[in-house]
Amino acid sequence: MLVGSFVLVAVAAREVGRLFALVSLPRITGFLFTGIVAGPFVLGLIPESAAHDLRSLEEVALAFIAFAAGSELHLSDLKNRLKSIVWVTAGLIIFTFTLGSLAFLALADFMPFMTEMPTAARVGIAILAGTILVARSPSAAIAIINELRAKGPFVQTVLGVTVVLDFMVIVLFAVNSSVANTFLAAAGFKLTTVAILLLELLLSLVAGYLVAAMLMFCMSLHARSVIKSLLILAVGFVTFQTAFFIRDFTHEQFPFEVHLEPLLISLIASLIVTNFSRYRSEFSNLLHHTSLPVYVVFFTLTGASLNLAILATTWPIALALFGVRLLGIFLGSFTGGVLAGEPMRHNRIRWMGFVTQAGIALGLAREVAVQYPSFGTDFATIIIALVVLNETVGPIFFKTAIDHVGEAHARATTPAFDGVRDAIVFGLEAQSVVLARDLMGHDWQVKIAAVGETTKQFTPEDIEVHHVRDTDVEALEQLDANRADAIVCLLPTDEASFRICELVYEHYGIETVVVRLNDPANAPRFQELGAFVVDPSTATVSLVQEFVRSASTTSMLLGTAGNQEIVEIEIRDPRLQGTLVRELTLPLDTLILSVRRHDQILVSHGYTRLAVGDRVTVMGSTESLDEVMLLFSDGSR
Repeated sequence: MLVGSFVLVAVAAREVGRLFALVSLPRITGFLFTGIVAGPFVLGLIPESAAHDLRSLEEVALAFIAFAAGSELHLSDLKNRLKSIVWVTAGLIIFTFTLGSLAFLALADFMPFMTEMPTAARVGIAILAGTILVARSPSAAIAIINELRAKGPFVQTVLGVTVVLDFMVIVLFAVNSSVANTFLAAAGFKLTTVAILLLELLLSLVAGYLVAAMLMFCMSLHARSVIKSLLILAVGFVTFQTAFFIRDFTHEQFPFEVHLEPLLISLIASLIVTNFSRYRSEFSNLLHHTSLPVYVVFFTLTGASLNLAILATTWPIALALFGVRLLGIFLGSFTGGVLAGEPMRHNRIRWMGFVTQAGIALGLAREVAVQYPSFGTDFATIIIALVVLNETVGPIFFKTAIDHVGEAHARATTPAFDGVRDAIVFGLEAQSVVLARDLMGHDWQVKIAAVGETTKQFTPEDIEVHHVRDTDVEALEQLDANRADAIVCLLPTDEASFRICELVYEHYGIETVVVRLNDPANAPRFQELGAFVVDPSTATVSLVQEFVRSASTTSMLLGTAGNQEIVEIEIRDPRLQGTLVRELTLPLDTLILSVRRHDQILVSHGYTRLAVGDRVTVMGSTESLDEVMLLFSDGSR
């Protein structure tokens, strides 16, 4: 019954997370919110015992979060900025941990679960809190970098530090949890304690290698991706269960307890697979495709376990810790940047890239809740509130910083249609001339941009040719690229074509960009910019194959089927918003084949609702297609 109820809540959480993303809020905030609403303090759909009864799911999710953190630590990518990464990481650890621990200790009298504790126990809990405050969110940082297509020394340093910090915070947690145990037990710090701690770290390293071997074995299997993903989750579950078994066994058989941190073991294993095996790409892809359901389960369960009664009395403490953490981040990143010799304009705002927190911080908070049931849930509630604050405002800070240093390369707004279809073809050669004449025959206005001086010897009289020395923004402005509806690159080198694609993407946002490749290996670079790539080495074979499979359709596509053509038309008339396809008055010899909405292709039918901005693929005669273009552009019916 409990599992069934939780599954329904998790499905709802996924949709709520999607809605949060639509208003630029983190998805995990939506998952947490759903868990809170469905939890024992609001609707009661998830009982208070769920955290214990569903602990196995939580362990699997925690191991997965550690795997994901380790998979982001690419050692080869850290070499170029190693000095800055080391100094900034050291500064953040020292200042954030120190100030966070001291602040938590100073606020102990305002936390109900700490008021009756002795000073030693308060110190132990403060150490744990200070450790968690060090954690960052690589996934959030990477998402923002990808969204802005950000690149440069500032972004490289922030990303490198963020990834390294998630590794270091788990190591610190493994060490400081042992230290905290000593303070909470009011036992003196002995040499045997140090020896046991070193033994735990050594055994965790060995266990990490063993778990890495298990993961690589799973990767080597000839099985479907879903099977491999389930095996990865199973390895994570076994890792947690083994660590707990060793703790219980040593507690019963020896006068000391060996506590292996399963998060550290999982992180080491993932780091090994990512950096020292041939499965890096596949492992990363599997984690990426599995992440959403795992995060939904974990964060929903975390939200359900949030003690609202404690939160109501301690939210000012979360705000105070938020301010102290920001101070620690600023001092640590500024000091580390100065020692590394980084530019002062970067040092002053680098702190804005380290605010965000997510999976690891929440995972460590849940670990404290499990290890210390007497106060762990109340402790975790404060940390969760703090993480929600950091996760909400952190991305805003990071985006602002990237824009400020000028390392953002996001897509520009697509230019508005001016009623005339314009195309710019880069590269003056026989193929570009034939293409230009064909487009002009279909009422396009075409310019050919001849790059370089040597092209001046060949200039067709019936086509507008512009000679440009270089591929830069100035050249694009001279070509009136802001009016272009399509860009075609037929240049002798892929680097020159890629430069044009980048400039068009960042400054003009033109959606239709077609590139003829010289090296097929470069295709992914162009596809990331939304360009359509044509590989001459395979295009002919593919075209012949399509003729064999569907000669008539291919003929229409190529414009060789008499009076029949296939074109893509953008809907610009606001009066067509929400109109059903079956409600359109189209010429009888036309047929709507598909609708492209953002990045999705919709196979249209009579009940497909149209929206402004949709790009509709229509088949029909030349005269009828002109009528459809008029209908979609100015609303004539």
